[in-house]
Amino acid sequence: MTFKKDFWWGGATAANQIEGAWDVDGRGLAVSDVALGKDQSVNYQKQVQFTSDDVNAALADQTDQLRPKRRGIDFYHRYPEDIKLLGELGVNAFRMSIAWSRIFPNGDEDEPNESGIKFYQEVINSLKEQGIEPIVTLSHYEMPLNLSVNGQGWVSRKVIDYFVKFAKICFESFPEVKYWITFNEIDSIMRHPFTSGGIIPDRSENLNQDIFQALHHQFVASSLVTKLAHELIPDSQVGCMLTKITTYPSTCRPEDVLAAFNKNTMNYFCADVQAKGEYPKLILNYFAKENIKLVMEPDDLQILAANTVDFISLSYYMSLVAAADETGLEMTSGNTVEGGKNPYLETSQWGWAIDPVGIRISLLELYDRYQLPLFIVENGLGAQDQLEKDQTIHDPYRISYLSKHIQEVGKAVDQGVEVMGYLIWGIIDLVSASTSQMSKRYGVIYVDEDDQGHGTFDRYRKDSFAWYQKVIRSNGNDL
Repeated sequence: MTFKKDFWWGGATAANQIEGAWDVDGRGLAVSDVALGKDQSVNYQKQVQFTSDDVNAALADQTDQLRPKRRGIDFYHRYPEDIKLLGELGVNAFRMSIAWSRIFPNGDEDEPNESGIKFYQEVINSLKEQGIEPIVTLSHYEMPLNLSVNGQGWVSRKVIDYFVKFAKICFESFPEVKYWITFNEIDSIMRHPFTSGGIIPDRSENLNQDIFQALHHQFVASSLVTKLAHELIPDSQVGCMLTKITTYPSTCRPEDVLAAFNKNTMNYFCADVQAKGEYPKLILNYFAKENIKLVMEPDDLQILAANTVDFISLSYYMSLVAAADETGLEMTSGNTVEGGKNPYLETSQWGWAIDPVGIRISLLELYDRYQLPLFIVENGLGAQDQLEKDQTIHDPYRISYLSKHIQEVGKAVDQGVEVMGYLIWGIIDLVSASTSQMSKRYGVIYVDEDDQGHGTFDRYRKDSFAWYQKVIRSNGNDL
């Protein structure tokens, strides 16, 4: 395989899943602080449904006992140790997010929280000292809860200005960061509007309308922030991020092929807007049929057209199948989505299809569609790992998963796809986004913490740690 010499090898995290310290140094509550810990038996739809009662209960709860994302893995206090481990691992890139509510606790303050800025400056400096490039996401399911409770989140046009102000502070405070992602899995607002957009569904008179209005505001904000980054950090690159959910037809029946096409078209929609600078005609037709009427300012479309992204980043974990009639289709879970189960593929302990060839298909489709550099910023396997008495963790299933996916990425590169890098999701064990579990582990570094927050929080190297170290040293040639 022919990965370029400056290929980014590393790992990815999110502030709300690792930092903890939810009530330390002036941080405000975020939408992520509402989530309760769940188990793998709970289906996806129940995991992401939030009501006004849920939000009120979270506001009244002044502890982290039931809400694991408030605890994270205590990266806030342990980041020097974690970053040294990353340096030992040999990664040259680390994706992180900056918690908006740590910089602006309520989202709408006049002045930023200096303690929050200082923390991220220290983290970024520590990464640079280890020769690790920070890849920073500005919005990763961490909207200040105040903006949700008192304004229905991104439905409010005012949030654009608040977010641009937040981004400006980040660009001015961390000019050494050259790679930025505006919104994590921006398309996910269609699947979990509260987590991604701060929309409390039972407060909405027309949820579908509000979702797409909020999404439009995010598009405009992303474009304005892209422009701002290019002005304030001239050598920076800004990317959008797509949840790449590749969907196959369950059979070769034309109706099933059409069902898969429709799902894939909706999956591409957000990247289309951010990479091409305009709404696709098929989506505009969908809006018309669904009576979705976006409220726009006169220059919104011009802003989108003038400030497209420099690269497309994506998460890829699994694929699904679709059918015109899903009555007889066995359903399974995936990355914040449910769909048809593919009988030709094995599944993870959480029911996610393991489809290495699908990542090559995804890269080929994306590159053919956009002709922009692609950056795999999330790929990994959630599994239950066992810490042995001798403090070893044997995870051959993870090594197998990652190895097969990297092989397919290499094949896509050999076919001409421009891939910037490959980041393992949850390079260090973290709290699951959907279920808020610790037992659903992704990392090559083990964290001694259980679903209830018990444990030493000590870090241990898994077998996959040494394997990934070898992969990095060989630039992907020794798998």
